[in-house]
Amino acid sequence: MKAIVLGAGIAGVSTAWYLLQAGHEVIVIDRAEAAAMETSFANAGQLSYGYTTPWASPGIPAKAAKWLLKHHSPLILKADGSAYQLQWLLQMLKNCTAEHYQTNKERMVRVSEYSREMFRRFEAETGMDFEGRHLGTLQIFRTQKEAEAAEKDIEVLAEYDVPYQRLKPEECLQYEPALHHAVGRIAGALLLPNDATGDCHLFAGRLKTLCEEKGAVFKFNHSIERIEHNGKRITAVIAGGERFEADRYVCALGSFSRTVMADLGLDLPIYPVKGYSLTVPITNAAEAPVSTILDETYKVAITRFNERIRVGGMAELSGYDIKLSPERRETLELVVNDLYPQGGDLTRATFWSGLRPMTPDSTPIIGASKFDNLFLNTGHGTLGWTMSLGSAKIAADLVCGTMPEVRSDDLGMARYG
Repeated sequence: MKAIVLGAGIAGVSTAWYLLQAGHEVIVIDRAEAAAMETSFANAGQLSYGYTTPWASPGIPAKAAKWLLKHHSPLILKADGSAYQLQWLLQMLKNCTAEHYQTNKERMVRVSEYSREMFRRFEAETGMDFEGRHLGTLQIFRTQKEAEAAEKDIEVLAEYDVPYQRLKPEECLQYEPALHHAVGRIAGALLLPNDATGDCHLFAGRLKTLCEEKGAVFKFNHSIERIEHNGKRITAVIAGGERFEADRYVCALGSFSRTVMADLGLDLPIYPVKGYSLTVPITNAAEAPVSTILDETYKVAITRFNERIRVGGMAELSGYDIKLSPERRETLELVVNDLYPQGGDLTRATFWSGLRPMTPDSTPIIGASKFDNLFLNTGHGTLGWTMSLGSAKIAADLVCGTMPEVRSDDLGMARYG
């Protein structure tokens, strides 16, 4: 079988890998000059299997109203001039019920935990170095109220046998010694020991090389011009002035899945949520993070790579604008300065922004479409790196007509009616 994967971000390259593993011929098409040049380029770096939580929850509407009034807000809302922005927000609000939250959380944890297992298998098989660490995530709470609110998430972790440990402020220093500067401002913490970290861009680039060694062809600098079909099946993709034909096709276009698939009459409920990151060179390893710290107040993650600190976070709903905002940089600098003031050199930091493809229920869209030979693997939001290998294996199995190892019937477009 010949398969074409649209998109060479972490979702697309991972899907190509599992299709190749199944013995198929694969072509990957992307408009960028290399793999993982957009959303996957400088994300926060955490493989947060345990910290897998829907945006839409019962308390979010009230929190969002307060956040929008804060200077260092984790949420920024700017009208993008489209009716779709409002439509998407209303869909998300409909998911802010206890019932929907539990349903969405269960789906997301299922995919994340499967992805953790797939990463375990992948690393055992390939031994790839992507600056990965298996030292967990430390979620810190600056107020007792934040700590109490985490109990709902803990219930789901317990249900799925995901290891966790509640920590007192001083106990955090066992795992992150350099937090000694800030321990007095921490009310408590949650340790998720099974979480990991790694450079997503580095991983995707090296995985692309492995795919090429297995025969995959990557067509970079190829913007999709149109997708031809006969009403039931996709017949060809025209990109970069070339015509590509295959037996089956996979859409892994991230935030641009909606715009490209709209030409096929597919209404994908995906909105581009902008995030920011700083990459800071480490100057004092002893005063830098050991793994990942998630600051619940600011919704900012601080992750350790070999010689760099990645600081990422915030959610800005402003359409496809990726301009860098000095105010957002100020927030990232404030958090890393507060927690790790002597770890790195902020004057040499690299500032970046990218778009995450978010669905109203925070769950990715993995599965079939109305076309017999078109499949979807998109809409992972802020968890594309975390869910990458699990989602890709599920998608590849569905493309191949193989029963996935975990339940997948509720991950497709059918859940939107």
